[in-house]
Amino acid sequence: MTASVIIPVKNGGPLFREVLARVMAQRAPWRYECLVIDSGSTDGSVEAARRQAGVRVHQIAPAEFGHGRTRNLGCRLTSGDFIVFLTQDALPGDERWLDHLVSAAARWDDAAGAFGRHVAYPDARIVTHRELEAHFAGFGSEVTRARIDDAERFRADPGYRQVLHFFSNNNACIRRDVWQRLPFPEIDFAEDQAWALKAVEAGYSKVYAPHAWVYHSHDFGLLETSRRAFDEARALRRLFGYDLVPTWRHLLRDWRLGSRRDLAWVRAAPAPWTRRVAQGLYAPWLVLAKLLGRYLGTHHGRFGAWTRRLSRDEALRRR
Repeated sequence: MTASVIIPVKNGGPLFREVLARVMAQRAPWRYECLVIDSGSTDGSVEAARRQAGVRVHQIAPAEFGHGRTRNLGCRLTSGDFIVFLTQDALPGDERWLDHLVSAAARWDDAAGAFGRHVAYPDARIVTHRELEAHFAGFGSEVTRARIDDAERFRADPGYRQVLHFFSNNNACIRRDVWQRLPFPEIDFAEDQAWALKAVEAGYSKVYAPHAWVYHSHDFGLLETSRRAFDEARALRRLFGYDLVPTWRHLLRDWRLGSRRDLAWVRAAPAPWTRRVAQGLYAPWLVLAKLLGRYLGTHHGRFGAWTRRLSRDEALRRR
């Protein structure tokens, strides 16, 4: 068995160098390779990758980048039986990360792939820590396999469907023979979840590997939070038909409930009172920024082409 680790990068900064070093320090009982695909870095990321022993670099023009397209390119340029995906800011938690992730995917013959847990960086906001903990706790604490066991429920229950197609290329692994049959769709956003939906609909299972964890979190400001939420909601509406924030009434309700939840998390956190007060004052505005982005993303077709200027993902590709 062999594995190929693929990391797209653009101006990854010092953290990207740490990610590379951690990847190349992995302890695995089989061979693995690492391919970095750069799409126009100007901060020395390419040079840092070339200095890291065992890392291969492939460069593309910024305009050629696409979340699905670039990962398909990486798959074609590598040869491992299992293809592993990281992002430039996802830091493997320990030296067994790769082994845990690939071994989980290899445990079942019908598994299309596996995804691992995300943990907030130690200096992240209290709410960021709790959101990630709550999200991944829903998948369990041990290696688990999921597949469509109830076709009628899969068609009728969006919540059940969302659990089955959740997948994250920030920290994931797929079988090469499955990718050859089901390459990533070449879409702007959520290529990982769109791929996972096709995989489970084709009869494959997917695996959650909680011990294959990475540090991965973002403490965006209000504008970036809103733009990121816009991209998420627009993609989920277009790809899966989900309306994250259908009406203004839902927005106001979710703002009240989300703010109450986040403030409770902040109050209960074992942190200095000054930190809790500052984050408690900020938390409701972050919730509102996220919900406004989701509302505009959900209804992007109604408001016209100008809403595309809100897209954080498109802005990053233009830089």
